[in-house]
Amino acid sequence: MSGMESFASLFLVVCTRAALIILTISFLLIVVRIVRGPTLPDRVVALDMLVAVGIGFIAAIGVLTDYYLYIDIALTLGLVGFLATVAFARFVYNRGTAGDKSILKEVGESIARRKAGQ
Repeated sequence: MSGMESFASLFLVVCTRAALIILTISFLLIVVRIVRGPTLPDRVVALDMLVAVGIGFIAAIGVLTDYYLYIDIALTLGLVGFLATVAFARFVYNRGTAGDKSILKEVGESIARRKAGQ
């Protein structure tokens, strides 16, 4: 039975390290999306994804280190991240309706670029 337990623990370590590598790649891609934009809603969605990747990092490290309190921390971050996403969405919504004309300028420029590309 100990051979099966050692295989299971080795398999768990390999899977969690693979998950950390995949999460690192996705983290880098999300940072690129946050920096490049091109619009505010793109950046808000990228920040929401950044929270999800952070939750994945915390959970994977918790499994890898056998310190399962990290899982509780990841769940708490998920709840706080949801509230932050709602706050960002409300900010974007109010930005477009509260008299700020810059969002209209961004939309107009985006439409002009698309027409120029056709």
